[in-house]
Amino acid sequence: MDRAFSAAPRALDIAREVLHTEAAAVQALAQRIDETFLRAINIILSCEGRVIVSGMGKSGHIARKIASTLSSTGTPAYFVHPAEASHGDLGMIVPEDVFIALSYSGENQELLAIVPLIKRRGARLISLTGNPQSGLAHAADAHLNAAVDKEACPMGLAPTASTTAALALGDALAVALLDAKGFGKEDFARSHPGGSLGRRLLTRVRDIMHTGKEIPAVGFGAMLSDAVLEITRKGLGMTAIVDDAQRVLGIYTDGDLRRTLEKRLDFTATPVNAVMSRDPRSIAPDALAAEAVQIMERHNINQMLVVDADNRLVGALNMHDLLHAKVI
Repeated sequence: MDRAFSAAPRALDIAREVLHTEAAAVQALAQRIDETFLRAINIILSCEGRVIVSGMGKSGHIARKIASTLSSTGTPAYFVHPAEASHGDLGMIVPEDVFIALSYSGENQELLAIVPLIKRRGARLISLTGNPQSGLAHAADAHLNAAVDKEACPMGLAPTASTTAALALGDALAVALLDAKGFGKEDFARSHPGGSLGRRLLTRVRDIMHTGKEIPAVGFGAMLSDAVLEITRKGLGMTAIVDDAQRVLGIYTDGDLRRTLEKRLDFTATPVNAVMSRDPRSIAPDALAAEAVQIMERHNINQMLVVDADNRLVGALNMHDLLHAKVI
């Protein structure tokens, strides 16, 4: 325990140095980006097939992440292990594809062994290395220089700053492609339907609103007592006030009820239209549920009526519905 405690200050110093070294490596990339990056972007944009990303060892792990990020941001991509490629998996590569090869030295033998076959098939090659004079760099249609001044490892052996730089350069590719393709939030959500972003961006009001007999509503001439009973029966903390054509004229909420109690009105003799809130906030059924959240939060309300283009009542929802649907 004593040894672990005495090592703590040095551990903090090492951690800070690692982060400074890796941050400097990424910052250097930003200064180095040039026309070769644009060439790589244009090669991928013109790709009529898929993007294959490959690398060995730590570069292989980074390649998998780059392929995953590309796929989730609108550029279909997958990872191929270079050793497996030379034993049959190369058959999945077609002339319309783009092959991205990752190797910090640029001299990985497994990758170099399959480069001639990739080129022979007609696929384009992008290399991402730390050595612009390497075999992979010279063979590529576009070479991305991910060289770093030093590794964060004090021995200069473990890939640390170099893998961080490669990962950052892969992210730069993915985001630049995302922008060039006009890939938006809804596109992203369609690739992530199971995540919270997908729920926020794909869920419509009609998917979660109460309909039919679940909608709280009373007529324009109803008494306050009728409105309170309707609020209690439907359990949404409100009731709409509608005309004979079901057009919304107003709303009466549990907040309005508390204010009415302070006035000591006769609930059996006072019409609800005398105390209702006119021109209430409403939303269309095809609107995104996230929009309903924004309106409720902006106007500090917990309930909302859903109306069609003619202001006819077609649904109702409250904040609990949005929470239950995990839109919030």
